[in-house]
Amino acid sequence: MLRIGLTGSIGCGKSSLSNILKKYNIPIIDADIKGREIYEDKELLKAIEDAFGNSVINEDGTLNRKNLGKIVFSDDDKLEKLNSLTHPVIRRMINEDLDEYEKRGEKMAVIDAALLLEAGFMSMLDTIIVVACSEPVQLQRVILRDNCSEEDAMGRIKSQMPQEEKVKYAEFVVDNSGTLDQLAEEADELIRKLEEKIEK
Repeated sequence: MLRIGLTGSIGCGKSSLSNILKKYNIPIIDADIKGREIYEDKELLKAIEDAFGNSVINEDGTLNRKNLGKIVFSDDDKLEKLNSLTHPVIRRMINEDLDEYEKRGEKMAVIDAALLLEAGFMSMLDTIIVVACSEPVQLQRVILRDNCSEEDAMGRIKSQMPQEEKVKYAEFVVDNSGTLDQLAEEADELIRKLEEKIEK
């Protein structure tokens, strides 16, 4: 089974491509959803409480996302510490899903992850797709999507690994500077190439 990573910078349309691939009945593993599910793991919550103090845990034992966010998003070292606790758990859950799809006889499965490269998922993958677009288009999309100022949008874009850096890791680059119809055409071509790769 071909294990595919799908990523792209904010506003480039990774989710749009992911939704198109779903229509082809390609299994998609959404790392963001996994990232929310992991906080049901009691052992992980205990480790997070030990690392960041009891203000990050609500009285009912659930995670206080707001308090944790305040701690980690203003301190790179603390964010790195949180990632060192959460990423291995997310990787384990994704691997379990991949094994399950392989057992079912799927030809390919896609891991959809904004932080695919940053979280070190490359070792799990056979190939990587990066969705990219022109910078003016990216900026406009972030402003519209997040209803924020140009300055805020630029801040969000700059806080991520640059597009040109992500593209270096890609076997397939999908340009999504145009319309959804154009993206659908690009997706057709992409799937043809992925199927060729499986047949080799």
